Amino acid sequence: MTITPESVGELLKSADMGDRLRAVNQMRELAPNVAFEMIQTAIGDSNARVRYAAVSQLASLGNQDRAAALVILRDRLRDSEPDVQAAAADSIGALHLTEAFDDLRSLYTVTPEWLVKFSIVAALGELGDARAFDLLEDAIQSPNELMQIAAIGSLGELNDARAISVLMPFAENPDWQVRFRVAQALARLNQPEARSVLETLAQDEMGAVAQEAKSGLH
Repeated sequence: MTITPESVGELLKSADMGDRLRAVNQMRELAPNVAFEMIQTAIGDSNARVRYAAVSQLASLGNQDRAAALVILRDRLRDSEPDVQAAAADSIGALHLTEAFDDLRSLYTVTPEWLVKFSIVAALGELGDARAFDLLEDAIQSPNELMQIAAIGSLGELNDARAISVLMPFAENPDWQVRFRVAQALARLNQPEARSVLETLAQDEMGAVAQEAKSGLH
């Protein structure tokens, strides 16, 4: 069956959630400017799964109208469902919408949802905004290892020399995946202190960590 704006529009009007979700998926087959206009209907859907799928797709469609996408994503950061909030943060990061920095920071301080915090931490790395340093310094102390790993990666993306002293203790973490991300992060920071840690990690017992550190040194 040929997918057209008309056929997708009919699915969007369906009382069946599955049809509306299918409509969002089929928008990938439409011209981006057409899909961007249509997806805004799905973003306001009553069902959280449909909203999540639509907000996630803004990561690739938002450049059609960045100002409108910014307004939409700021609004979805206040969605009643944490999954949708997390998707909004992901899309903000993908689109590099630095104008939403304060919105992300505010949500991070009030949400009890670790998934939302995780998405915000990852998004802040993509934004590369130096104002994120204090928040990431807090996030890296989380007892959740996935949060730590996300914060390590984002600190590296900030290209801020202050991150070196924050990252150094994690170079001795027993989890090799944490040490691997530290090597990646420090490789972005062209400072003598960072190179010193990379030289140590280049001798790591885990081959993947050692190789990543050696690559960073070169």
